[in-house]
Amino acid sequence: MATRKKAAPKPVPCPDCRGDGEVSTTVLVGRKRRAVGKQSGFCLTCLGTGQAPAGGE
Repeated sequence: MATRKKAAPKPVPCPDCRGDGEVSTTVLVGRKRRAVGKQSGFCLTCLGTGQAPAGGE
């Protein structure tokens, strides 16, 4: 009898970046904190991998 290997489970996407690895934030300028656009950067929760951290919340 041949034994089958179980398929690896799919990684769970990060809840903050939804699996993208990047998050965007609004850029504010001036004393009145006027919004001028968006800036993207890598997600600090998953460190840009897009997968939920192991053992995390």
